[in-house]
Order: sequence, then C-alpha cells, then structure tokens
Amino acid sequence: MTDAPRRRRQSPAVYRRRRLAAGLLALIVIGLVVWLVAAPPWRVAPTAAPTSASTPSAPAESAPSASASARATATSVAPTATPTPSAPAGPLECTAAMITVEALSDKTEYAQGENPQLSIRLANTSATPCTMNVGTSAQSFTVTSGTDVWWRSTDCQSEPSDMEVTLAAGQVVSSSAPLTWDRTRSSVSSCGGERPYAPGGGATYHLSVSIGGIPSAGTASFILQ
Repeated sequence: MTDAPRRRRQSPAVYRRRRLAAGLLALIVIGLVVWLVAAPPWRVAPTAAPTSASTPSAPAESAPSASASARATATSVAPTATPTPSAPAGPLECTAAMITVEALSDKTEYAQGENPQLSIRLANTSATPCTMNVGTSAQSFTVTSGTDVWWRSTDCQSEPSDMEVTLAAGQVVSSSAPLTWDRTRSSVSSCGGERPYAPGGGATYHLSVSIGGIPSAGTASFILQ
C-alpha cells in the first residue's frame, strides 16, 4: 500500500503576506462604511435661496420695458400715412362737357295733314363712361316759329318715366320711338280741349331738345305745307 502524499508546509513569509492583505482589505471596508454614513452620494446639498441682500427689482412703473420703449420709438419715428382717395364706385354722372345732344325730325318738309316725328340723339364724346337719366321725365321737346313757342312736350305730358343708362366712351344713342307733334299749339290749360293748328303753306319751324338738363347745340328745321 502506497503512502499518501504529504501536504507541503508553507513558509512563514507567505503567512505574513496573507495576514497583511487581509488587514488591508478590512481597513478598506471600514473606511468605505464610514464614508457612506458620513456623506451618502444620494444626498443633495440644498440650494442657497436668494437673500434680501440681492439686487432689488425695480417697481414695474419706475422704468419702461425694452419692448415698450421700442414700440414708443417706432410710433414716434414712423411717418403719418397720407390717406389714399378712394376710387369712384362706378361711372361718373354725365355732364354737358361730356355729352352732345342733337334734335332730329324724320323729314325736312311735311305735306298738309302729315305730322312731324321728332327724336333726340345724344353722344358721349368723352374718353370715360358716364351715366344719365334718359327717360321721358328727363326729355324736353320745343317747337318754335321765330320767337313764337308753338309746342312743348312737357305741357301735357302724362306718366313720365325714368331710365338710367350708362353711355360708354364714344357711344351714340337715339330715341327708341319718335314723339309725334300734332301741329297744334300746346298749353297746360288746353290739354283736354280744342287747340289751334299751326299754319302751313311753307312755314318754317324749329325743333330744339334737351335731356337731363343738357340742351341741343342747334335746332332741326322743317317746313309745314
């Protein structure tokens, strides 16, 4: 039977090193415990609150803010805007400087018993459109012989009407239907009664018209037989 191997005995120097290492480890553990108790890493140091000795804040009304100052400066420096005149909402009203009016008769000579047919022609001679009332309420026809006024369309006019139209620049328009003169003398007092007839036999008569207060530049002449 073979003898069991004997365990080799350690030298005294090895034992001393082991004891020294164990002592150092114990010191490290003790120092770590003391540090953890004295100053734990999770403890947060309180932040010092500002004291009353800090720079005092000025009262709100003592000094304007930078933005308020900037606004005041901008307001004082900005020039005052000049109001722009608004454009007209639509065409202007026709004036005598824009419109020409002409008196018309369908013939220059009428046989006995033939009644003249009278009309108005007007033109916008301006470069801009304009509006005017061309209804019967704005029209006036006058027939004269020399200085004698024989007939006015307004003496016995019934149911006058208004008609507002826009005339384009350069537009020319005429009466849609002529007005008949019955060759009698008119007056506001004889509209429903007998009226004297104008003499014929080659007598000359003149027609003048106006519309919207704008008179014709001349007259239309015709002869009654």
